Amino acid sequence: MTRILHVFASLDRGGAESRTMDIYRKIDKSKFQFDFVVNERQQEYAFEREIKSLGGRIFPLPKRKFFACKKMWHELLTKHTEWQIIHIHHTSNAIAYIDTAKSLGRKTIVHSRTAGGDGSLKSYVKMLSRYPLRRKANYLFACSKEAAVWMFGKHSAKAHVIKNAIDISPFAYSSETRDFIRKKHDICDKLVIGHVGRFSPAKNHGFLIDIFAQIHKKFPNAVLLLVGDGSLKADIERRVNENNLEDFVIFTGVRTDVADLLQAMDLFLFPSLFEGLPGSVIEAQAAGLHCLISDTITNEVCITNLVKTLSLGLPPEKWADEALAFTTKNRRDNSQLIRDAGFDVGDVAQKLSEFYCNIDN
Repeated sequence: MTRILHVFASLDRGGAESRTMDIYRKIDKSKFQFDFVVNERQQEYAFEREIKSLGGRIFPLPKRKFFACKKMWHELLTKHTEWQIIHIHHTSNAIAYIDTAKSLGRKTIVHSRTAGGDGSLKSYVKMLSRYPLRRKANYLFACSKEAAVWMFGKHSAKAHVIKNAIDISPFAYSSETRDFIRKKHDICDKLVIGHVGRFSPAKNHGFLIDIFAQIHKKFPNAVLLLVGDGSLKADIERRVNENNLEDFVIFTGVRTDVADLLQAMDLFLFPSLFEGLPGSVIEAQAAGLHCLISDTITNEVCITNLVKTLSLGLPPEKWADEALAFTTKNRRDNSQLIRDAGFDVGDVAQKLSEFYCNIDN
């Protein structure tokens, strides 16, 4: 059995973590096991118990400055010689240890999960720290062609695109589930606009609230269902209150029943500033839900005719008009379309297994 070390900042229900867990559940664990390095923190991570139940191990490491980080990683990798493959998803600090990994004969994979930055100084510094990785890593992975170009530049042609595949079956439309969830949240007679994503700058929640304010102005029976958590949640809650929308916006927090919540929605609204390839939009399409998304997102996510793109340069009122005209009328099973497009996690897990097997061949 081969143990693969995956490197993340956290093991909460973010996109990269969720997609990796989908693969972990499907991969043949008689041949492969996953271990994880994450940033140390006090509270338990969302996927922590499940990983341990599947046979994986978690190694929380304290944050350290560059040279202390190199030393810490050298000690860890020297102790754990079973990790011959290191799959790096958290790339911001990888420059501090990738040379150490290579010097010990380990194979390294750097995985690009995004296709942009938020324009801040911190984001720019992170981008600079990632620049050498394109030359130092043994293998380059990306969740989309755009994510490959953004992270690896002229080296992007060497990158393997590993699609953000999903376990399709839980998302198949169910009218019974839809009725149950809508009754549970007391939204049976409402027009339900939905969003799933971490409260972070990339997701553009502020603009999302501005759009919904216009939707509600035009259609007072609308509600907004926001699924997720994150550092900007308090800011968005204040923005909701400032717009007197607190009775019409539902913050669900982090949920394990996202597939069910998608059934209750009438439109998936996703005006992100940038993305790698958002799995949530794939999930929404699998649930037969119309998706109104920003045109900054790669068109690789447009698998079905349920997706419509709009420019972020348009005013919230225009987005609201398009949203109200694009709400889902009739749901249908899109499972085969998702599979045919290569987004079935079982198929991706098999391809990744083959890649791991052939890494030394």
